[in-house]
Amino acid sequence: MIVRSRLTDWRSYQRPLRKARRKVDRTELLCNHKVMELVGSAAKSQNIDAVFAALADPTRRAILSRLVAGEAAVAEIAAPFRISQPAVSKHLKVLERAGLIERDIDKQRRPARLKAENMAVAVDWLNQFEGFWRKSFDQLDHVLLSMKKTKVKGKGHA
Repeated sequence: MIVRSRLTDWRSYQRPLRKARRKVDRTELLCNHKVMELVGSAAKSQNIDAVFAALADPTRRAILSRLVAGEAAVAEIAAPFRISQPAVSKHLKVLERAGLIERDIDKQRRPARLKAENMAVAVDWLNQFEGFWRKSFDQLDHVLLSMKKTKVKGKGHA
């Protein structure tokens, strides 16, 4: 009986702690989000997330490649794909929400055209890692050269 009462007491202490931890975590997240909004980072991160989410689909990447040549209507964009025009329209809406394309109304057509500003934001973000990749490739080159030298030395003695 003593063990059960201790177990009951232990559980009663744990429950308030768990609730308090959850409140702290939510408060910290809220404060972090508010700070990001003040700095202007929240809008950028949401925008870049939308850009990468839009670029994650191969059909949408192909649509963007098509729009490099110039503006096109949904029927023109849908022609090379084995999907319906409504499906292409949905892809275009995702690209438009990400800010990668613009759509106009021209009588009954709604031509889409490439909009490069948000793509540039994604490229700038990726360029932050250029130094890391350059260093990694330089290290790989060094390892490959040293392996090649040891292989040449091994053949010369045999």
